Amino acid sequence: MKTLSTILQNAKQRAEQHGLPYAGALTPQEANQVLELAPVARLVDVRTKAELELVGRVPAATHIEWAFYPGMVANPDFLTQLDKQVDREALVMFLCRTGGRSHNAAAVAAEAGYAEAYNVLEGFEGESTPDTKQRGQINGWKAAGLPWTNA
Repeated sequence: MKTLSTILQNAKQRAEQHGLPYAGALTPQEANQVLELAPVARLVDVRTKAELELVGRVPAATHIEWAFYPGMVANPDFLTQLDKQVDREALVMFLCRTGGRSHNAAAVAAEAGYAEAYNVLEGFEGESTPDTKQRGQINGWKAAGLPWTNA
């Protein structure tokens, strides 16, 4: 297992290489290792309640919807809810289905003063297969065999 500093340095290098507006970009495996190595780190799942109920959830995650189902209407209270649940000094990682909403959440959090905001690349389900269009098989949290539940 890599050290926390090595994992975060790699994530920060990815952010610099891609011009990302937040601290770094982590693979699902790296995000899980961060949770193991830094118990004070927070994983914030920004998917909808429907996604959590139908697809599954990460047991250690805090849930704050980025947008509401149906219609994917933006959550106007996202930052307020984040501030109530996550200290601005904390290392916070954002997770969604494929990495898009979590990218936006990490960017907004960084702009609001969360200096250690990270996006979890690939998301919970990852890319869809070319033939069946199913997710959770190519990459992402589930495909990596990381902890999750349907409960």
